[in-house]
Amino acid sequence: MKFLLPILLLFSFSALADSNPQVEKFIQHMVRTQGFDADELRRVLGKAHRRQDIIDRMNKPAEKTLNWSQYRKIFLKNKRINQGVAFWKRNRQALQKAEEVYGVPPRYVVAIIGVETFYGRIAGKDSVLDALYTLAFHYPKRSRFFTAELEKYLILAREEKLDPAAPKGSYAGAMGLGQFMPSSFLAYAVDFDGDGKRDIWTDETDAIGSVANYFARHGWKNGLPVTAPARSAPARAEKYVKAGLKPHFKLGELRKAGLKVDGDYSDSLETALIKLVTDKGAEYWAGFWNFYVITRYNHSEMYAMAVYQLGERIHELAAGD
Repeated sequence: MKFLLPILLLFSFSALADSNPQVEKFIQHMVRTQGFDADELRRVLGKAHRRQDIIDRMNKPAEKTLNWSQYRKIFLKNKRINQGVAFWKRNRQALQKAEEVYGVPPRYVVAIIGVETFYGRIAGKDSVLDALYTLAFHYPKRSRFFTAELEKYLILAREEKLDPAAPKGSYAGAMGLGQFMPSSFLAYAVDFDGDGKRDIWTDETDAIGSVANYFARHGWKNGLPVTAPARSAPARAEKYVKAGLKPHFKLGELRKAGLKVDGDYSDSLETALIKLVTDKGAEYWAGFWNFYVITRYNHSEMYAMAVYQLGERIHELAAGD
């Protein structure tokens, strides 16, 4: 036992043994600004563990940079599409209500949940408390961001009467079917079924309402299109692509420059030019305002296009049933 004890102590490292002065500074901040009890907060943080594996995953560079052809194959598989259809069917009433309340079509709400967690199958198995504690106090390059998220997490746990050590999520602290960070939970999560709780982990109705509310609060414009494929690129295409994902041009301007877009869309539509690199070369799309709104969930044109195309495919199969 005298040889085993040091090993056990090494692996039982927790906030109670953490001499990091940031922890006590954080506790005093929470007492002063949020009305927490210092001793209770020390007890809660005492359950948290510094997780080297979380730091390693944050530091691990992407093994491979995917192009659109490769990225698309991940999310447009038949299994994900079929599970999306099943999710739509069992939640048809909640999705219809979300469209009525927030103006967001069901297909994009379903697709977000499908892309983020495969309808709850890959929602994360890490302790949210461990993740946020580790990244707040032991990951200096993002400490400010994750300290703020830890603060929000403790507030939401108090509001929702949750044991902070219980919820699971991603190694970065994202939670539930829609993978909300704590700040997003406080800002956008809703009790959509009226049971007195905002449960985005297991309550599909709450998750649906919360994702729809997220879109609505980020400016979703009901009735407007999302994106449209272009049959040819405009002259000086890179100039328009480099302007970014937020629409900066009128569709008419891009048409005059040579963009040919499938569909009868008004020249007055606010538009960005989206370029996707495929196995066969560049592919161009007109990105309208609602495409930009999808990118507020993840600031990637490939992510937004995956959501769009997954949602359209699910809609084709589910809407008519």
